[in-house]
This record gives sequence, structure tokens and C-alpha cells, in this order.
Amino acid sequence: MCGRFTLSLDSEQIQKAFPWVAIPDNISPRYNIAPNQPVGVLPNDGTNRLDFYLWGLIPFWVKDISSAKRLINARAETLAEKPSFRSSFLRRRCLILANGFFEWQLQPDGKTKYPMLVRLRSGLAFGFAGLWDVWQSPDGSEIKSCTIITTQPNELMRPIHDRMPVIIDPQNYSNWLDSNERRPETLNSFLQPFPPENMEAARVSSLVNNPKIDAPECIEVVDHSSWR
Repeated sequence: MCGRFTLSLDSEQIQKAFPWVAIPDNISPRYNIAPNQPVGVLPNDGTNRLDFYLWGLIPFWVKDISSAKRLINARAETLAEKPSFRSSFLRRRCLILANGFFEWQLQPDGKTKYPMLVRLRSGLAFGFAGLWDVWQSPDGSEIKSCTIITTQPNELMRPIHDRMPVIIDPQNYSNWLDSNERRPETLNSFLQPFPPENMEAARVSSLVNNPKIDAPECIEVVDHSSWR
């Protein structure tokens, strides 16, 4: 799964990775983004404009959101089968902007877990494969929400966790964000583990365990020998 990530860049740095997108100029760096918080989303609505959705998908057909489970992750292998994701997979895809994500690596004692920060070696922002939806309340108000798609781990991630978020290759951004309905077979070709040689990981501060802490210290490397 992917339960925490970062977008610890300013607007200018994000724009460098997404030159074709209208990026607000007042984005503040985020070091510990948690579920149910707003996240930067590029939906396939043809606007090429960064928007902010709640992280935790609420399908449009949900009757009572007070008891609905917020779906922060969606398994790539079953998107076309699950009622919560099937419609969005075919019609409402997005990129969720990030420049790193966290996973907790189980240690040999079988009890202790250390947080690992995973990012691209280039340091650039990237896009998780995501799905989005819009829930409308009886009073007419709307909630835009999203989920991050996960897949099997690559060679870098396998010793850390048994899943990883799908990072879309920039060459496939336009295909993934096509506003037309697409066949599952075509979309599945984009949902592959990212090349491990383009990624790196290291152990970071346990401060990230607390979702209320959103500070640069969350991404500080505390064990330089842990670099992968």
C-alpha cells in the first residue's frame, strides 16, 4: 500500500517536471501527506490544471459518506472488477503529484518497522497513477476525491514492502490522462512497477509516524548506510 507521501517542492520546481500544466504559484512544500488530506491532482478533464482533491476515494454512488470507507489505495490487478473503482478506471483517471513516498520496512526481529523514504534519483516531481470521483450531497455540494493505484514491488522495493505505488512514466502521461473511455487492456500496460535503477531509498526519521507532523525533519535521512 501507499499510506504517506511527500511533495516537498515549491511551485517552480513542480512546474519543471510538468511544464504543460497550470500550477498555482502559492504551493507550500509538504513533507508528510496523510490520508483524508488535500493532495495535488491532475484529472483527465482536459483542463491541464492542478487541482486539490481529498485523498481517499468516495465513489459517486455512496449514499452515506459518514459510514463510507475512504479508499486511499486501489490494487492495479483488480481495478476492472471492483465496483468502487471500475467506472473511474475506465473514465476518471488522474496523476497525483509527489516527489517521494514512505514505506515501513519490517526488521529482522519481526516487530520493529523503520520508515523508508523512496524517491526518484533525479529529485524531480512525478505522478502516481490515480483514480478520481465526485460525490454529490443532497444539498448539491460536492466532494472531489482520489485514490493511488498500487502494484507489485520492483527490485528496490521488494525488501522494503510487498506493494508499491504506480509511478506513471512521463512518456505515458498523455495516454493515462486521455479523457476518453479506454479499454482495461490498454490501461493495464501503464500500471507497471517503475524501473528500480531510477529510484533510491533510505531510512528517515520516525517523526513521519505521526501524521500531525509535517516538517522537513520527516524526510531527514537518519541512517546513511541504509541508502539503496
